Amino acid sequence: MAKVKKDRTKQSPFIEQLTLKNTNFIIFGIGILAIIVGFLIMASGDTYSFRTLTIAPIVLLVGYLIIIPVAILYRKKNNRDSESK
Repeated sequence: MAKVKKDRTKQSPFIEQLTLKNTNFIIFGIGILAIIVGFLIMASGDTYSFRTLTIAPIVLLVGYLIIIPVAILYRKKNNRDSESK
C-alpha cells in the first residue's frame, strides 16, 4: 500500500483565526511593560505610602486584567468578515 502524504502547509480557517499577529505582540509588550512599571513603583515607595498601596496595585491590575487579555483576544476585522454578515 502506498501512503498518501497530506499537504500540511495550508492551515484550517479555525487555526488561522487563532494565530497572533504583530499587533497582538505589541499590545502584549505594552502589558508586560505596565506590569514591570507597577512592580517598580511598588518597590520604590515606603511600605505605607500612597504609591505603594494605591497606584502600584492599580497599574498591576490594569496590566494583568485589561491589557494582557486584550492582547490575546484582539483581532483586526477583515472586509470578508463584515461582508458575510
